[in-house]
Amino acid sequence: MSIDRRSFADKPTLAKELAEAIADRIRNAIAERGEAAIAVSGGSTPGKFFAALGKMRDIDWTKVVVTLVDERWVDETSDRSNALLVNEKMLQGPAAVARFFPLYSGGDEPNAEQVAKTNALVSTLPKPFAAVILGMGNDGHTASFFPGGDTLDEALKAPGPTLAIHAPGAGEPRITFTLPRLLETDGLYLHIEGDEKAAVLDKALGDGPVDDMPIRAVLRSNAPLAIYWCP
Repeated sequence: MSIDRRSFADKPTLAKELAEAIADRIRNAIAERGEAAIAVSGGSTPGKFFAALGKMRDIDWTKVVVTLVDERWVDETSDRSNALLVNEKMLQGPAAVARFFPLYSGGDEPNAEQVAKTNALVSTLPKPFAAVILGMGNDGHTASFFPGGDTLDEALKAPGPTLAIHAPGAGEPRITFTLPRLLETDGLYLHIEGDEKAAVLDKALGDGPVDDMPIRAVLRSNAPLAIYWCP
C-alpha cells in the first residue's frame, strides 16, 4: 500500500492542484500514446475540480476521452446523472471538444443487454487510463462499491469492464467499472472534502472487513494512491 496523503487549505486550492495533477497525466499520456482517457466520479464534491480542469487550454482536448467511474441508472437529463454534471461542469470551453463515453445505455434497469451495450462502448477506451479519480461516501463506498451490494464481490475482483449493482444505500440501480479495470491507470486519486470524510478515511485505513467499507479494497491494493483532502 503506497499512499500519498495531501491536505489543502480550501476547496478552490484543492481543485486547482488536482486539476493540474490530472492535466499532467493527460499530457503525458498523449505524448506517450497519442491519446488519453480519464475516469471521473460524480456526486457533490468534484464540481470545482471539473471546472478547473475543463478550463485548461494547454491540453489537446481532441485527443482526450472522458468517462465515469460509475453512474446511477438514470437518463442524462436527470439531475441525479453524473454524466449531466460532467457535461455541465467540465466539458465546456476548451474541453468541449473532448469525447465523452457515458455508462448509462437506456431503459429502466441495467439488465444484461444494457450492460453489454455499455461494455461494448467502454471496451474501446484507451488503456491504461491516464488518471482515475475516485470519491468516497460516508458509508465507505467508492465508485458504486456499496456495502451490501448484490454484486460487490464481483465488482471488486472481476475484470469487467463494468457491471450492474444494486445496494440498500445506492438509491437507484447503478453501473460501475470494476476495481481491476479502474486500477489499470497511470495515476489513481481519491478526492474527499470535510472533517467527516477524513474520519471515515481514518477508520477505513484501520482493520476491518472490505465488505463493511469497500474503499478498503482500494486502500489495500498495490496501486499507488494520491489522496487530496481539504476541510
